[in-house]
Amino acid sequence: MRINLASIHVDDQEKALRFYTDVLGFVKKNDVPLGEHRWLTVVSPEEPDGVELVLEPSDHPAVDPYKDALVADGIPVTSFAVADVQAEYDRLRSLGVTFTQEPTAMGPVTTAVLDDTCGNLIQIAAM
Repeated sequence: MRINLASIHVDDQEKALRFYTDVLGFVKKNDVPLGEHRWLTVVSPEEPDGVELVLEPSDHPAVDPYKDALVADGIPVTSFAVADVQAEYDRLRSLGVTFTQEPTAMGPVTTAVLDDTCGNLIQIAAM
């Protein structure tokens, strides 16, 4: 058994696609129209056949209260691995990304937390 898909709920699929590709550097894998929404996935350019991140619409009534509670408590919805948190923080800041946590060493891991502009906090981390 292996992880094939992971989902993140976004308030605007097109805005999310731009952020996750143009800013974070992921690559669009699937973009299939489904009524008013799309089956929209991105992957790491380092693993094009790896885990796909589904950019899910936030339409379900449970999603917004869940996302709002996580953001209010400063809890990231997911974490992405990077080689160097400080370098990625600097790169993303230069692109205008807002961080809620600057790079912080926590034992063997360094993390930072960013706002994905689509209603989520995302952690970046390196061991």
